[in-house]
Amino acid sequence: MGDMANSSIEFHPKPQQQQEVPHVGGFGCTLAELRSLMELRGAEALQKIQEAYGDVSGLCRRLKTSPTEGLADNTNDLEKRRQIYGQNFIPPKQPKTFLQLVWEALQDVTLIILEVAAIVSLGLSFYAPPGEESEACGNVSGGAEDEGEAEAGWIEGAAILLSVICVVLVTAFNDWSKEKQFRGLQSRIEQEQKFTVIRNGQLLQVPVAALVVGDIAQVKYGDLLPADGVLIQGNDLKIDESSLTGESDHVRKSADKDPMLLSGTHVMEGSGRMVVTAVGVNSQTGIIFTLLGAGGEEEEKKDKKAKKQDGAVAMEMQPLKSAEGGEMEEREKKKANVPKKEKSVLQGKLTKLAVQIGKAGLVMSAITVIILVLYFVIETFVVDGRVWLAECTPVYVQYFVKFFIIGVTVLVVAVPEGLPLAVTISLAYSVKKMMKDNNLVRHLDACETMGNATAICSDKTGTLTTNRMTVVQSYLGDTHYKEIPAPSALTPKILDLLVHAISINSAYTTKILPPEKEGALPRQVGNKTECALLGFILDLKRDFQPVREQIPEDQLYKVYTFNSVRKSMSTVIRMPDGGFRLFSKGASEILLKKCTNILNSNGELRGFRPRDRDDMVKKIIEPMACDGLRTICIAYRDFSAIQEPDWDNENEVVGDLTCIAVVGIEDPVRPEVPEAIRKCQRAGITVRMVTGDNINTARAIAAKCGIIQPGEDFLCLEGKEFNRRIRNEKGEIEQERLDKVWPKLRVLARSSPTDKHTLVKGIIDSTTGEQRQVVAVTGDGTNDGPALKKADVGFAMGIAGTDVAKEASDIILTDDNFTSIVKAVMWGRNVYDSISKFLQFQLTVNVVAVIVAFTGACITQDSPLKAVQMLWVNLIMDTFASLALATEPPTESLLLRKPYGRDKPLISRTMMKNILGHAVYQLTIIFTLLFVGELFFDIDSGRNAPLHSPPSEHYTIIFNTFVMMQLFNEINARKIHGERNVFDGIFSNPIFCTIVLGTFGIQIVIVQFGGKPFSCSPLSTEQWLWCLFVGVGELVWGQVIATIPTSQLKCLKEAGHGPGKDEMTDEELAEGEEEIDHAERELRRGQILWFRGLNRIQTQMEVVSTFKRSGSFQGAVRRRSSVLSQLHDVTNLSTPTHVTLSAAKPTSAAGNPGGESIP
Repeated sequence: MGDMANSSIEFHPKPQQQQEVPHVGGFGCTLAELRSLMELRGAEALQKIQEAYGDVSGLCRRLKTSPTEGLADNTNDLEKRRQIYGQNFIPPKQPKTFLQLVWEALQDVTLIILEVAAIVSLGLSFYAPPGEESEACGNVSGGAEDEGEAEAGWIEGAAILLSVICVVLVTAFNDWSKEKQFRGLQSRIEQEQKFTVIRNGQLLQVPVAALVVGDIAQVKYGDLLPADGVLIQGNDLKIDESSLTGESDHVRKSADKDPMLLSGTHVMEGSGRMVVTAVGVNSQTGIIFTLLGAGGEEEEKKDKKAKKQDGAVAMEMQPLKSAEGGEMEEREKKKANVPKKEKSVLQGKLTKLAVQIGKAGLVMSAITVIILVLYFVIETFVVDGRVWLAECTPVYVQYFVKFFIIGVTVLVVAVPEGLPLAVTISLAYSVKKMMKDNNLVRHLDACETMGNATAICSDKTGTLTTNRMTVVQSYLGDTHYKEIPAPSALTPKILDLLVHAISINSAYTTKILPPEKEGALPRQVGNKTECALLGFILDLKRDFQPVREQIPEDQLYKVYTFNSVRKSMSTVIRMPDGGFRLFSKGASEILLKKCTNILNSNGELRGFRPRDRDDMVKKIIEPMACDGLRTICIAYRDFSAIQEPDWDNENEVVGDLTCIAVVGIEDPVRPEVPEAIRKCQRAGITVRMVTGDNINTARAIAAKCGIIQPGEDFLCLEGKEFNRRIRNEKGEIEQERLDKVWPKLRVLARSSPTDKHTLVKGIIDSTTGEQRQVVAVTGDGTNDGPALKKADVGFAMGIAGTDVAKEASDIILTDDNFTSIVKAVMWGRNVYDSISKFLQFQLTVNVVAVIVAFTGACITQDSPLKAVQMLWVNLIMDTFASLALATEPPTESLLLRKPYGRDKPLISRTMMKNILGHAVYQLTIIFTLLFVGELFFDIDSGRNAPLHSPPSEHYTIIFNTFVMMQLFNEINARKIHGERNVFDGIFSNPIFCTIVLGTFGIQIVIVQFGGKPFSCSPLSTEQWLWCLFVGVGELVWGQVIATIPTSQLKCLKEAGHGPGKDEMTDEELAEGEEEIDHAERELRRGQILWFRGLNRIQTQMEVVSTFKRSGSFQGAVRRRSSVLSQLHDVTNLSTPTHVTLSAAKPTSAAGNPGGESIP
C-alpha cells in the first residue's frame, strides 16, 4: 500500500501543477510521472490513472495524441518528444578496445612461457663472463666466434619477443574484426525490426527505434513489445511477462482491469491498441538494463578471465553480450543466456583432440629438456671431469636457458593454438557468406550443427508453399463451385452475410492493398488466410472497407481471437435491434461440429444433422483437401436482445451455429521446393512435414513436394492418432512407442504445438539408430517457440515469423524459403570439412616438427629448427593456413554424402593415412639432410655448433626445405576424402592462392635477408632449386599415398571422436559398452569431484559478492551455470545420451570461469 499512499499524496497539488506543466514542452505529463506510473500494476495502476488523468483518453490528451488518429506525423513534434521523453534506444555497452584485446591475447600460457624464456635469454646475453677464465668453463664459447658475434647474443631473445608480438597482434586483430562484424550483424537485425503504429489515422510500419511517447501502437499475437504503454482497447489480450517477472502464466490484459503493457514481454493471444508511455532507458526493460550496466563492471573482470580459456566459443559469444542497441537489448540478453542444447558436435570433438595433442606435446617437450640437460651435465662434468666454478655459473645457466627455449618451442609447435582460430575464421566467414544465401545466423555453432542434420521438421505454410493464399473453390447455398461464382449466381442475403462475416471477423490490420508496381499482384498485409478470404470478397465484386468503416474496431462487442487450441476466431457485434450477432470462422471439421443449421440456395435456414455433416465431409471437404486445399468454414449465430449469454463461457456462445459457406484455400507449392527436398534426401536428410492443416491437404502437398513418394512405406498421421500411438494407458508419452512411429512418419497433420515439440524431442532423445539424430525445425508462429528451442537448429521465418519464433531460433531465413535451408546444410558441412582440412595440414606439420626438434636435440644437442624459425612455421601453419583452408567455398558435391553424425571422428582413416604418409616423407628428407646434407651440398656441417655461432648454410637448407614441403602439402590438404585432383577449384578461392604465394615471398626474404635473428644464411640459386624440388615432391608423394587403399590399413586409428562412444562394429558394441562406461567413469569421477568442489566455493563467493553489490543477481546465476555447463562438457558422457542441464538455465558462453582448466 506504500505506493498507493504515495500516489494519493503526490497528486493532491495536481490542479495548480496543471498550469505549470505545459512549460515542459507543452505536455501535461513529466517523465518522472510516467516512469512512476509504469511501475504500478493492475488495480493500483488503474486507480492512479483515474486520479491523475480521469481515464486513458485523458492520459492521451495530456500527451497530445488521439486514441484513434495517433500522432500527427510531424518531424518537429516527434523530435521534441524524443528530447523530453528520450528515444527508444538503449545505448550499447562499450566494445573492447584493441588494447584490451591485445592484453587478452597475451594471457595465453604458451606465449607467457615464451616471453619468460626470451626475457631470461636476453638478460643472460647482456651478462658477459670475465674473458680470461672462460677457458676454465670448457669450450663453451669457443668456435668460430669473433667479437661481433658475441654481441649478437641478444638477437635470439629479441626475435622470440618480436614473433610473440606478431602472434598477439594477429589474434587481437582477428578478435577485433570479429567483434566489429558482429556489431554490424546486430545493428542489421535491429534495423529490420518494425512495429505498427497509427499516425495521422494511417497504419504505418516504423522501425522500433523511431517509436516515441504518445504513439498509438497496434499490438497483435506474436509481437515482442518494444516499449511500455497503457492499453486503450484490447481483444482477448494475453501477455507472457516471464521475461520480466519470471512467472510463466499468461497475464490477461484489458483496459478496465490491467491495462499496463511492458516492454520486452510477448503477446501470446489477441490484439489491441496501446498508447506508448515510456521508451528506451525509461521503459521497464531499459531500467533493468541500466541496473545491469552498473553491475556489469565486475562482470567484465570475470569475463576477461573466462574469455581466453573458453577458446572459440567464448570469442564468438562475447560480442553478443556487448553488441546491443535498442530494444534488441532484451532479446540479446536472452540470447547470450540461452542454454545451448549441448556443446556443439564440432566443439566437443575439437576440445577432446586439442587436449590430447596438448598432453602429447607437453610430454615431448619435457623429455627434450631433460635429455638435453642430462647430456650436457654428463658430458661437461663427468666425461670432461670439470668442476663447477662460481664464475662459470652464468655460462652454464645460458646453456640451460637455451635448452629450456628449445623445449618450449617443441611445445609451441605441438600445441595447435591455431585450432580455435581456424574454427572462428571458418564460422565467421561462413556466417558472412550465409547472409547472402538468406540465412541470418544468430548462434554461430548452429552453422556447423546444420552440417550434421539428419532430419528436418518443416512447417507447410510459407516454407514449402508461397504463403500467398487464394480461395479457389467454395460451397455456398447447396452448390459446390469449382471456381469463383458470379455474384449474380448468389442470393443477395447469402452474399451480404458472407461479406459481413469475412470483413468483420478478421483482424482489422489485415488488408489487401493495391499492387506497388503495374501488373504486379495486389499486396497482402497481415494474416494470409484472412487475406485469402478478403480477396474472395473482392473477387465477388464487393468491398470489405465500407463494412469496416460502418462498424469500426472499437465497436466490436467481444472478440475470441484465433489461437492454436481453438483453431477458430469469433467476433460478436451488437445489432440495431439490441440483439447480438456472432460471426465465426475456422477449420472446417472443427467448426462444422458446432453447426446445427445451414443456409440453402434461397438463403433460408435448414437443419444440419450429424448425418448431413458426414455427407458434406465426404462429398465436399475431402475432395477439396485431396486437391491440396485448406478448408475453412464460415458461420454465424444470432442472439436475441432478451437473453444476453455469459460471454466468458466460450463453448456455450460458439455453438448452435448456422453455416454460411465452406471455402477451399490454395497455397501453391513454391516452384523450387521439390528440387530442394530431393537434394536433402540425396544428402541423407529426412524431411518431415508438421502442419496444422487437415490430413488430406497435407498429404496432397507432401506428394507435390516429393516428401512422400508413391510405393514408399511411410506414415501420415493426424495429431490425435499420433498421440494415441505414443502414449500409454496413463496418457504418458513412452519413448519406445515413439521410436516405433517416428522413423516412418513423414506427415503430421492437425498437430498442436505440443505435438511438434513432442516429435522433435522424441527424435532427439531416441537411441534406436546407431547415432543420435540431429534435428532442424522450421517455424513461424508463436506456438512453434518450444519446438524451435528444443531442436538442434531452429529456423525462424524472417518475413512471416513472429518475434517469439525469431527469439527461439538459431537461424533466421530472411526469404522464408526452404531452399535456404539446403544452403545452410551445405555451409554447415563445409565448415566441418574446412576444419578437417586444416587439421590434416596442421597435424602433419606438428608431427614432423616435434620429432625433428626432439631427435635433433637429443642427437646433436641443438634443434635443427631454431626457436624463431619454429615460430615462423607456427605462424604459417596456424594463422595463415587457417585463413587459407577455412575459407574454401562450398560445392554442390557436399550434398552427395550422408551426414557425418555425432560419433564420426574428426580425423578419418583417410586423413590419418595422409598425415602419417606425408610425415614419413618429410622426416626422411629432413634427417637425410641433417646427417648427410653437408656432403651432398658440399658445405660445412652445422651440427654441434657452439653457443652463439653464426647461422650455417646447412641448417638454413633444412629450414627452407621444411617450409617448402609445408607449402606444397597445404595444396594436398585441400582434399580430405582421398581425391586425386588436389588443384580442383583452387582458383575459386583467391584467399588461398594469395596466402600460398605470400608465404613463399616472405620465406625468400627471411632466408636471404633474415640473417642472425632468423638463424639463416643466404642460399645460392642451386640450393633454392633443390629445396623447391623436394617441396614439389610432396605433390607426387600425395598421389602415391592416394593409391594405397585405406581399407588395407586396419592398423590406423582415427582420432578426435565425438563426445559419444568410439566407433566400433555393432557386435563389439554390445559387450564393449559396459567396459568403456566403467573405465571412463573412473577416469572422470576425479574430475567431477574436483569441479564440484570448485563450483561450490565459487557459488558461495558469487552469492556473497552479489549481495554486497546488490547489482545483478543474473550475473551470478549466469556464471554459476556456466561452470555447471563446463562440468557437463568435461564429463563428456561416454554414451551418447542427450543431456540438458536444467539447472544451468541462463548459461552464457562468454562468462565462463574455469574455461579449460581440465585437471
